[in-house]
Amino acid sequence: MDTPASDPVARLIAEIETIPAARWDALAGGDPCVGHAFLSLLETSESVGEGTGWDPLHVVVERDGEPLAFAPTYLKSHSQGEYVFDHGWADAFERAGGAYYPKLQVASPFTPCPGRRLLGDDRTTLIAALEAVTRQNQLSSAHATFIEDEDRAAFADRGWLIREGLQFHWFNRDYADFDAFLDALSSRKRKAIRKERSRAVEGLEIEELRGSDIGDEAIAAMWAFYQDTGHRKWGRPYLTRAFFEGVVEALGDALLLFLAREDGVPVAGALNLVGSDELYGRYWGTLVDRPGLHFELSYYRAIDWAIREGKAVVQAGAQGEHKLARGYEPVRTFSAHYLPDPGFRAAVAQFLDSERAAVAQEIEWAREALPYKAG
Repeated sequence: MDTPASDPVARLIAEIETIPAARWDALAGGDPCVGHAFLSLLETSESVGEGTGWDPLHVVVERDGEPLAFAPTYLKSHSQGEYVFDHGWADAFERAGGAYYPKLQVASPFTPCPGRRLLGDDRTTLIAALEAVTRQNQLSSAHATFIEDEDRAAFADRGWLIREGLQFHWFNRDYADFDAFLDALSSRKRKAIRKERSRAVEGLEIEELRGSDIGDEAIAAMWAFYQDTGHRKWGRPYLTRAFFEGVVEALGDALLLFLAREDGVPVAGALNLVGSDELYGRYWGTLVDRPGLHFELSYYRAIDWAIREGKAVVQAGAQGEHKLARGYEPVRTFSAHYLPDPGFRAAVAQFLDSERAAVAQEIEWAREALPYKAG
């Protein structure tokens, strides 16, 4: 007589290293942004954890001791590094006498790349566990950012509010090479890109490095580039030096670096993550003021590589209407939000209705501004 299976149970894990990497990655589906190696490196390098405002609290669903599903989850004491901005929500909640922080966050830290956030098939139990943690600890809210469509449907079925955003992605339409991509653009845009690329790399040597070919010199340079970009954009960089020092060993061929040298000295770089069918542009920086170099390393080189390697999509990060002129198309992004307080939920729902209409208008405008030939 078969023994009936027990009900699934949820546990909270403070260190991802206690979870078998092979099991986690089997459910992550080849997405490096939520892969065990990336999330583990964030913890061991102290890019997340004590003092960062990102305290790991991963949700694991098990049955009879066998892990069935995971959610990369963090207890947040601020709203930095999320790229889905809820500072206004925090201000409103605290003006009403509540404490918005800490909150619960399901995310790939510092990584505005849409993908899986509920890993495995038991999404319902995962979401129920997130709700229970939020209620039992009297947290203001729980959030899941940059979620894929199947996750979005599961959250919506549980009554979470769905928020829309806008990014720009490039899509490979079976182009034979970069020139074939350019041929799909209007003549004026095609000429502008060729001119921009030529001027950007004048006097420079561009290297394409992957995995173990990315040596210590390149990593040290990329750390300097990242520091410069981080200080200018965010006030302080999110990732530690230890993250960069360990990233090649941890991620291997999931890393792709475009490095620019002038007179043999590294002057700019763009570091990417390689997924099963996507290329994710992640970290860019430069120590020189060279018009068009950002577009060359972060956008055009990514397109060229994706075509050669047969990747379907290039995700180039958050925001950036300037991506339109380079062939990147507008796409909706989604996040899900659980707000136990009824009054707070009603106010946020009203805000999201108006925001959704604004996003739709922006997408319509962006599609009309695309550089592709008509028809």
